Amino acid sequence: MDELLDIVTKQGQPTGKTALKSEAHAKGLYHNTIHLWLYTSKGEILLQQRSHKKIIFPLLWDVSVAGHIDAGETFIEAALRETEEEIGLKLEPKHLDKIGTFLHETLYANGNIQDNEFHQVYSAELTVPLNALVKQESEVEALKLVTLKEFKNLLKHSETNMHFVASNYDYYLKVHEAIQTKLLKL
Repeated sequence: MDELLDIVTKQGQPTGKTALKSEAHAKGLYHNTIHLWLYTSKGEILLQQRSHKKIIFPLLWDVSVAGHIDAGETFIEAALRETEEEIGLKLEPKHLDKIGTFLHETLYANGNIQDNEFHQVYSAELTVPLNALVKQESEVEALKLVTLKEFKNLLKHSETNMHFVASNYDYYLKVHEAIQTKLLKL
């Protein structure tokens, strides 16, 4: 789907302009995306395997829920919408905790996508069993829970295990640390 996105500056400030996602990626226009990492009170993180239909990194494991933020939509609204669309889970704004904002600038190998995105990253506790989630077939191949220890081990070997997007190592490490800190407070 070619969503209409709000365009921001290289510093993340609104420009008041919009563009289709395809145009933003073709021209390298900066825009926002939402990332939501779900974790359990037992110290597990929900991972999503990207659909085999995805152009970028099909079948690799990644963030629990992610997507582009539609023009005029708030970060929280996008997180709630994407969560319901991708895994059938309804959350409330009070469930989300902001981890941070991470700039992602990548030209993908095919040369057709210049991805200049600000990931607006949140976490939330997953309080339903894994089998209660309903995957959106066009986006999600599979879902699984991994312990924090497994997550870190998979991350440590991401250059060779074809599990995570290896170039996102530092980002994943920051997410791991944020969730680990959150769990220590529970």
